[in-house]
Amino acid sequence: MIMKSKFDKYKRDPEINKFYKTYKWKMKRKEILERDNYECQHCKAKGLYSKAQCVHHIKELKYNPLLAFDNDNLISLCNTCHNKVHDKGFNCINHKKIQIEERW
Repeated sequence: MIMKSKFDKYKRDPEINKFYKTYKWKMKRKEILERDNYECQHCKAKGLYSKAQCVHHIKELKYNPLLAFDNDNLISLCNTCHNKVHDKGFNCINHKKIQIEERW
């Protein structure tokens, strides 16, 4: 009997892994992080601040490949919020309270 890790269900398809390693994706990721001022947009909506470490596909890439580079389908998130969106159950809190007004 093969024992599965509790993380096995989060392993990505090899084709999707290839996508995330492309130069085109890395440039788009940078563009979206800059657009969102490297701030987690979910935290910001709650009046909190957290540095965004990832860019999330709102409509999942696996099922919506035509939206892979669509700015309206991409959002900057911190790892905690990204894990919550994907229900991964990991929790690393790094949120800080901020005032809602923009700083730039």
